[in-house]
Amino acid sequence: MEQLNLSLTPFTIPAAALLYGFIHSLIAANGFKHLIYRLLGEGAKKYYRLFYSLFASVTLLPVLILPAVIPDQTLYKIPEPLVYFTVFIQIVSVLLLVYSVLQTGALQFIGLSQAFGLKREDKLNTGGLYRYMRHPLYTFSLLVLWLTPTMTRNFALLYAALTVYIIIGAIFEERKLLQTFGAAYQEYRACILIPVSPNRPPTL
Repeated sequence: MEQLNLSLTPFTIPAAALLYGFIHSLIAANGFKHLIYRLLGEGAKKYYRLFYSLFASVTLLPVLILPAVIPDQTLYKIPEPLVYFTVFIQIVSVLLLVYSVLQTGALQFIGLSQAFGLKREDKLNTGGLYRYMRHPLYTFSLLVLWLTPTMTRNFALLYAALTVYIIIGAIFEERKLLQTFGAAYQEYRACILIPVSPNRPPTL
């Protein structure tokens, strides 16, 4: 472990997170998906989202482990009683995050619906939390991250990199949604003030 610590620096964390984001985005890109479909056949469409979810989860683990194996230092701790309020917001954010996934279709979000041939037709999701924000998954994820009661240098670097990735991902998602839903999405976007992308059942 000591040899590993000596070979890594705190800036390894954002570098690894951004590399993860690049690979994650590449695999999600339509061009890469269509290349896989051509190589493996149309049957690959059924399992691509499930593969994508599993690959994204497994490759994220080393990024999340890095803050624990690299020497760290505390930047700040949220004092009492304020910390009780921020932890409450975190808990509520986690619950709303789960609700957002369920609202979009949890099995389809993971890719199980596609694998079993149960994929439903794509449509713009404008109900529930999507009445108030264009991407609750992003919004509540960021709240959970940045309201961590004890912020360390390593976590701050990781969260900063993930925030950059989320913002860039939202921009690209907006473009996809404009291509998919056209005027319907433009009208929806004009009614929502929070400038991040809406979620919909995945099309992977």
